[in-house]
Amino acid sequence: MNKQSWKPGNMLYPVPAVLVSCRDKKGNDNLLTVAWTGTVNSDPPMAYISVRQERHSYPMIRETGEFVINLTTKALAFATDYCGVKSGSDTDKWAETGLTKLEAKKVNAPMVGESPVNIECRVTDVIPLGSHHMFLAEVVNVNISGDYMRDDGTFDLAKAEPIVYSHGWYYELGGALGKFGCSVAGKRRTRHTAAENRKNNRRKEKNV
Repeated sequence: MNKQSWKPGNMLYPVPAVLVSCRDKKGNDNLLTVAWTGTVNSDPPMAYISVRQERHSYPMIRETGEFVINLTTKALAFATDYCGVKSGSDTDKWAETGLTKLEAKKVNAPMVGESPVNIECRVTDVIPLGSHHMFLAEVVNVNISGDYMRDDGTFDLAKAEPIVYSHGWYYELGGALGKFGCSVAGKRRTRHTAAENRKNNRRKEKNV
């Protein structure tokens, strides 16, 4: 296998491309696109976003300690890119993208109505990292669009058509490859089948 050695860099791709909505103490709302985001803990549920200090939304989140992570879809690709290249200091991104502004349930921030999942977050710590500061936050509420729910009450991610980001490009995801635990379950089935085959072979030998 031919491997090339590159200088250190961010190569953990693809990553989620999310819209983060926030509000300052004066009631001004904004949207920004974030790719450095993810889950960091399950109990309590916690997430993070990393934001450059020069971003217009940075002081808004810093002073209120609240924001919403809005998952994006194929239909939201244009808005996702627009909110990443335009600054809220001179652009009303809500008006320009035509996104629907809804009020969050537990935090004082708006959320994107067209997003399939809105994750309300409250900052617990701000960690300076260098080019970005990480907002570590507890998830205090999750809003799910009924348009993407199955009859059994589970969320249909494929129907939402989520998008991801990789080296300057947005991509849509393909179909599911398997359910969590399928590799172990497959081995269990294989072992079970092998044991049954051995038992059947012994029976056949006795009957010969």
